[in-house]
Amino acid sequence: MKHTLTLQKMMFWLVLQQLALILILIITTDALNNNETDHAALLAMKSKILDPFGGGALSSWNESSHFCNWEGVLCSKRHKRVTLIDLTSLGLSGTLSPHVGNLTFLRQLVLDNNTFHGEIPNEIGGLYRLKVLSLEGNSFQGRIPASLSRCSNLVEIWVGNNNLVGTIPEEFSSLSMLKRIFVYENKLTGAIPESLGNITSLEVFSAPNNLLGGTIPNNLGQLKNLIFLGLGGNQISGMIPSSLYNLSNLNVLSLPFNDLHGSLPPYFGNMFPHLEFLQLQDNNFTGQLPNSIGNLTKAVNLTFDDNEFSGKLTVDFSRLVNLVILRLQLNNLGSGDFDEMHFLESLTNCSSLEILNIFSNKLKGVLPDFVGNLSLNIHFFVLAGNQLQGRIPPTIGNLVNLFFLGLSNNRFTGPIPSTIGKLQKLQRFALGRNQLSGTIPDSIGNLSLVNELYFNNNNLEGTIPSSFGNCQSLVLLNLQQNNLSGTIPKELFQVSSLSIFLDLSHNHLSGPLPSEIGDLKSLAALDISNNNLSGEILSSISSCTSLEFLLLQGNMLQGSIPNSMEFMRGLQFLDLSSNNLSGQIPTFLEKLSLINLNLSFNGFNGELPLHGVFANSTAVSVYGNDKLCGGIPSLQLPRCPVKKLNRNFSFSSKRIYAIVGASILGILILISSLVFYFRKRKIKSTTLELLPKESFVQVSYGELLNATDGFSSSNLIGAGGFGFVYRGVLDQIGDVAIKVLNLVNPGVTSSFIAECKVLKNIKHRNIVKIVTCCLSIDFQGNEFKALVYELMMNGNLEKWLYPSQDTSKPEFNLLQRLRVAIDVASALDYLHNQCEPTVIHCDLKPSNILLDQQMVAHVGDFGLARLYHSEMGISHHSSSMGVMGTVGYAAPEYGIGSEMSMKGDVYSYGVLLLEMLTGKRPTDLMYVDGLNIRNFVGQALARNAVELVMDQTILKSDIDISKRDNCLIALVKIGLACSEELPQNRMCMTVVVRELQHIKKAMFK
Repeated sequence: MKHTLTLQKMMFWLVLQQLALILILIITTDALNNNETDHAALLAMKSKILDPFGGGALSSWNESSHFCNWEGVLCSKRHKRVTLIDLTSLGLSGTLSPHVGNLTFLRQLVLDNNTFHGEIPNEIGGLYRLKVLSLEGNSFQGRIPASLSRCSNLVEIWVGNNNLVGTIPEEFSSLSMLKRIFVYENKLTGAIPESLGNITSLEVFSAPNNLLGGTIPNNLGQLKNLIFLGLGGNQISGMIPSSLYNLSNLNVLSLPFNDLHGSLPPYFGNMFPHLEFLQLQDNNFTGQLPNSIGNLTKAVNLTFDDNEFSGKLTVDFSRLVNLVILRLQLNNLGSGDFDEMHFLESLTNCSSLEILNIFSNKLKGVLPDFVGNLSLNIHFFVLAGNQLQGRIPPTIGNLVNLFFLGLSNNRFTGPIPSTIGKLQKLQRFALGRNQLSGTIPDSIGNLSLVNELYFNNNNLEGTIPSSFGNCQSLVLLNLQQNNLSGTIPKELFQVSSLSIFLDLSHNHLSGPLPSEIGDLKSLAALDISNNNLSGEILSSISSCTSLEFLLLQGNMLQGSIPNSMEFMRGLQFLDLSSNNLSGQIPTFLEKLSLINLNLSFNGFNGELPLHGVFANSTAVSVYGNDKLCGGIPSLQLPRCPVKKLNRNFSFSSKRIYAIVGASILGILILISSLVFYFRKRKIKSTTLELLPKESFVQVSYGELLNATDGFSSSNLIGAGGFGFVYRGVLDQIGDVAIKVLNLVNPGVTSSFIAECKVLKNIKHRNIVKIVTCCLSIDFQGNEFKALVYELMMNGNLEKWLYPSQDTSKPEFNLLQRLRVAIDVASALDYLHNQCEPTVIHCDLKPSNILLDQQMVAHVGDFGLARLYHSEMGISHHSSSMGVMGTVGYAAPEYGIGSEMSMKGDVYSYGVLLLEMLTGKRPTDLMYVDGLNIRNFVGQALARNAVELVMDQTILKSDIDISKRDNCLIALVKIGLACSEELPQNRMCMTVVVRELQHIKKAMFK
């Protein structure tokens, strides 16, 4: 019996062992099968991912190693299942494969800072173990999948900075473990779901910069664990619900750029003992700032600007020892009490304070001496646009780390304290529009880093200190509307950094212009009007090759307009009125790019020119010059007297002899030419009349042959499918560019005719001037076609954007690029809206934009142009080459057979503008799988990182950084608006020109 039991036990254990082996085999087989599922899912993901930078970020994702060893992949140790995928910042693009839903052990999916697009697949809802979903900084589209609510273990959702649309899913309320939701910078609409108030675990809700509307849900006050609430940059209205004041754990309350209203309750500052960031700017809040703000002892950043807060500022800030930023600008703060600036004393205890901005309020009273006791860390201090009075305290000089000091538009009196010389880090100093008196202190010369100085509209007197010559970083100086006297110190004109404007107008300056005026080679605007300057306009002024505005009116200048000004091709506004100038008005002014010319009330005489700016009576003024005659009829000048023929015999004889001699010489030349012709037995070379003779100068093949030294390779300046471009010199014209067409190229004749027809009647400063269309027979009897243009000394835009390594061109800075952008836009606006017939260029790109000696841009190459006859409603394609523009610049609708249109030119311009800003061609190899220059820049704009994709050259500009960045953002927005996918959504070139001019004007302020 005992042996039987023992045998039964042994049999039992053998069976258990067999079952265990079978179970292990089943588990192992299942694991192997599941491993294969993960492997297949990863390969499916890889198939949808592209690496536009070619860096091989996923090169390890191959069969030579186990997928757990692939880059960015982490597996569980036991079952070798994928638990984490992290492909952050690898420059990847493409889409996210739905097969990601098969990675059922996945706990973290992190694809941040790439350029993935397409929709977030619904299959992601099958990842029931997922804890972290992080897709920030991509271009994902479509809705946030509601299927995410099935990922019951989700703790963090990061989908900010994409192109997501639709609403925030109500279903998120079922995610009981969710702590962080980041959906910022998308295009989400609708109201904030009230159901979010049920996620009691929620710590962070960040949804700024969307299109969310409605009000802030009252039940968000149930989120007792919330430490971060960010709803700025939406369309949220209503008041802050009282329930939010129960969120005592908040570190960040950010609600700016909405339509919120109401006042802050008196107890506001008592409710948030941990609050570090309070951002309420750009709303419609009213009432007084509650004194309890002074109890936010952890506060680092307080921004109340651009609201309607009012009344006396009585907050005691002394306990806010961590405060770095306080912004109160653009409100109605102020009571009129003499001591209302006393709150500054409490701020002297804020030793970390760096930015204090109280611009544009209604503060009165005096600026107390203890302003000099503010934090030594303060670098931005602005009180401009108030009603402060009294003297500027000398203690202001204690704030030695100031970058920006703004006290303009107040009622300050007394002198500028000499202690400002201690502010040696100052970059912008604004004292304009006060009632300051006394002299400008010599210590101004200590401000060696200052970029902009505004002392305008005061009562300053004495001379301009020569110490300004030490301010070698100065780009802008405004001293207008003061009582300054004496001569202009030459040292001021030797500040070579001056590039935006120099305004000395409306003073009592006397004496001649210093000869050093020519040193201002980078200056764009010079205004010395309404002074007592005497002497002549110096010829050295022509060295100011960047000048666009030259205003010298209201002085006592004499003599004539110097001929050297002919080379100031960038001038747009020239005012020499109310002086004592005399002589004839030079005809070279016709050739300048003048928009406005005022020569009134001088002593000019003789015949007024007819062309250029003189052809527009609204653009030129010559009143008060009694000895002028001629001009266009609308100027109503007397006719010039007809010159009578002098019949003196001696003179007449000389004329007859000269005419006879010239005739004989002409006959001899003709005979010798014929002899040469017959000896060589060649066909006569002649210029055929493609167009009427009066349209162009007539030039033969032989003349072009001589002009280019036999089309020597040393004169070759360009080549392409069209043929070759040579530099040459024609006796009757001077320097020219000669485009010799390659007649083997099919359609080149049609292109030749198109360009001649388009350009024959166009006269615009920003369109290449054509000298002639030469259609001849060469010395071998072959047909010869060439276009002769005005030579552009600085080549084409492409060579400036992409200089070769052996090229020693100067840097192509932001201001130059802006001017080129304006020039090209002006040319297109003229072609589209001021020509009849309308001209559609059809091939706008950098190689077709030429730059003259003054870096003025000219649009050229009209070989693909269309003429649109608006009165007939039809367009005529003047080129039969069948080309729809250049890849990368051609509008997308051309690819599906749409007719060429003005909107196509606008698209090309948008691409061109983005290319000028980024320094990257639209055909760059990085643009693959749906990525193009437009969405590349658009993504950077969406994440407030435009500077990261800009050409580094333009970031080195001397322009104030904030002004530069505002300019770049504005230009990017224009580029994006012009290159919209749908033609009807693109801007009109007239609007583009106006917006660009506004940007330029803002930079010149």
